[in-house]
Amino acid sequence: MSELTSTLAGKRDTLLELMSGYRRVAVAFSAGVDSTVVAQAAQLACGDKAVAVTAVSSSLASGEKEEAVELAKQIGIRHSIVHTQEFDDPDYLKNASNRCYFCKSELYTRLESYMHTLDVDAICNGANLDDTGDHRPGMQAAREHKVHSPLMEAGLNKVEVRELARHWGLPVWDKPATPCLSSRIAYGVEVTEERVRRVDQAEQFLRTEFDLREFRVRLEANDLARLELPLDELRRFLEPATRERVSARLRELGFQYVTLDLEGFRSGSMNAVLPVESLQMLNL
Repeated sequence: MSELTSTLAGKRDTLLELMSGYRRVAVAFSAGVDSTVVAQAAQLACGDKAVAVTAVSSSLASGEKEEAVELAKQIGIRHSIVHTQEFDDPDYLKNASNRCYFCKSELYTRLESYMHTLDVDAICNGANLDDTGDHRPGMQAAREHKVHSPLMEAGLNKVEVRELARHWGLPVWDKPATPCLSSRIAYGVEVTEERVRRVDQAEQFLRTEFDLREFRVRLEANDLARLELPLDELRRFLEPATRERVSARLRELGFQYVTLDLEGFRSGSMNAVLPVESLQMLNL
């Protein structure tokens, strides 16, 4: 167990105090570092009165559900799986810049309907302090459904959340961000189960065959795959044999064009096309 600075130890104690105040709590648990820290805090503060709930749908990347199951076992928290139906919502499918709002609304509505079954009084998410500075329409849904954000309330930013995860011995402390597969599809291009499955298969191919860790396959208009890779990997993917192998596999999956983004991997790069006003509107 790593040592914490006095400042971070104080924030940890505030987080545990907040969780204890919720009494019986459900954590929206994706197996990412943020929600895993919240789940650990819930278990420490609430014991068997806490439950981690993982939402499963076509937008969940391969392996994430299984990782959530294993992490919940390690933490020792009750774990439940719910199946969400965001792909039944035409507002979600049309993939406007507020797509995430409809996804989170579906999630929180479903969690609310299970509160009695789960025997909980409150719902928490894994939003941290840094999430106030990005395009996060899902936060509006959280406010509407009175979902708590204990990491944010305790004043924890992403770096501190990772350090706290390492302090608690959580194996995901350095796990790259793993947003839903729909976030790979360019705004305005309809989200379909076939498209997210294609992106998932492409990323699984690159991850397993080339040992990549932090990267994205972005699906643009006209079935164009834009690969965002670490900058130090660009040279390898420009080699003829690798280039031809990757292009052939992605075309086999249904992409018509395969491009390499020379700027490399950037988290949230799809938001670059949004006007400043829309980035600010939901962060008030």
